[in-house]
Amino acid sequence: MILVERLLPTARKRLITISDDAPVIEAARLLRKGTDLVVVCQQSGRMAGILTKTDVVAQVSRCEGSNCVTPLSSVMTRNVVFCRPEDSSADVWSKMKSLELKNVPVVDARSYPVGLLNARDVLQVLLQETEYEEALLRDYVMCVGYH
Repeated sequence: MILVERLLPTARKRLITISDDAPVIEAARLLRKGTDLVVVCQQSGRMAGILTKTDVVAQVSRCEGSNCVTPLSSVMTRNVVFCRPEDSSADVWSKMKSLELKNVPVVDARSYPVGLLNARDVLQVLLQETEYEEALLRDYVMCVGYH
C-alpha cells in the first residue's frame, strides 16, 4: 500500500496558496500560471477553502468596472475534499474518481496545506505498484529466483 506521503515532493511543488482576504483578481493571476486550483488560507495559514479557474471566471463575469476586488473568502469553496499524508493513495484515487476531481489538497493534522495532489500523480504511483505486483507474480509462477 502506497501512502500519499510518498507523493508529497511532487505535491509540494504544485501547491499555491493565497490569503482569504486577497481579491479575486490576485487569484486569477496565480491561476494563469498553469495551475487549476489555489488553496485559500486563513491568516493563521490553515486551509479555509479552494478557488478554481471556474470560480474565478464566474466571479469576474459579475464584476463591474476594470477591477474585481471581491475578497476570496466570499467566493471560495469552503467544503473541500482533501487528504492527509497518511492516507492510502488507492483510497484517495477512489475518492477523486467518484467525485470527478482532478486535484485534491493535502493537509497536515492541523489543516495546514502541505501539497496539491493531481490525479495523474496518483494514477502513476498506482500503475507502478500494479506493475511491480505483476512482475512478482510472473516471477513466482515461472519459479524465477526459487531453488
